[in-house]
Amino acid sequence: MTFIEQWLRSDIKNIDAYHVPVSKDMIKLDAMESPFGVPENLKVEFLKRIEQSEINRYPEADPSELKDTLRALMDIPDEFGILLGNGSDELIQLLALACSKDDLIMSFEPSFVMYELVSKYVHLDYFGVPLDSNFDINLSEALLVIEREKPKIIFIAYPNNPTGNSFDYGAIIEIIKSTSGMVVLDEAYYAYSDKSFLSEISNFPNLLVLRTISKIGFAGLRLGLLIGDQETIAQLNKLRLPYNINALTQTSANFLLKYKQRILNNAQIIIEERRRLTHELSLFPKFKVYPSQTNFILVHSEDAHSLHSALKENRILVKGFSRGSELANFIRISVSELGENNSLLDALRNYYDS
Repeated sequence: MTFIEQWLRSDIKNIDAYHVPVSKDMIKLDAMESPFGVPENLKVEFLKRIEQSEINRYPEADPSELKDTLRALMDIPDEFGILLGNGSDELIQLLALACSKDDLIMSFEPSFVMYELVSKYVHLDYFGVPLDSNFDINLSEALLVIEREKPKIIFIAYPNNPTGNSFDYGAIIEIIKSTSGMVVLDEAYYAYSDKSFLSEISNFPNLLVLRTISKIGFAGLRLGLLIGDQETIAQLNKLRLPYNINALTQTSANFLLKYKQRILNNAQIIIEERRRLTHELSLFPKFKVYPSQTNFILVHSEDAHSLHSALKENRILVKGFSRGSELANFIRISVSELGENNSLLDALRNYYDS
């Protein structure tokens, strides 16, 4: 037996690492990123701000200016607390760390894989409640599971990843009311959706809203935020590692996120392209296109695996799913700007015409 076999926690061997495909020189439509980078008219000032960043010093431990910037961008009331994370993934892990041994985390499936992975990382139980055939929550089933399993945390992606739909608002309210556990509404795609649970924080002490700036143009900065009651956030802050938001992220975000109207305009462009792309994809006879409140579109196709491979050969990367998955016959397509979306459509037409 090798040293690592003796030393490593045995269950780690059975966990697959989170896979990120190589994407160099490809049209990248697999990870729900924004196609809009730093605009030309801001680059000089942006680089000046980066140049002035004191990277020889630790970053601000509790960056109040950054929190104010996020409040202004996302219309977060002053009475709510904000906890910052190195991406929303760190905040999901931090919430799991707040649980006790043998506590249970619940979510709905298919959904964001990190809910289950983080549960395994920290030795918590996990229960995934299946969505129905339309990828909606079966409320009666969910309430029975909550009553039986008594989850400590319920993660609900709203809108959901990878399906793209928003669950019934009233059903989620019923779920929040039914449990003494924490309900976390993961609103990673808030900018592309017409509803949010942010205002409900005042009504429910067991509600937290999780957001990220990754989907609105700043995935490379790795910045997430948890929003909730001030006392709840203060207690969770004890689990945050010191200096978790690096100096370059703080400097970049404090500059770029202040251009709120530009961010809103870019989100509107994606929403319009989502509408157009949904229509164009629905014209393919072999596709079933699912409605989306996000910056991606889920598409069913019986030849999903061969299609995924063909697109990859054409330097277009979309998200495919493993053959054993319930989404084996699906692809997920990030909505990009007009040119990249048209390249995708051309590649699809060539694939089905050949």
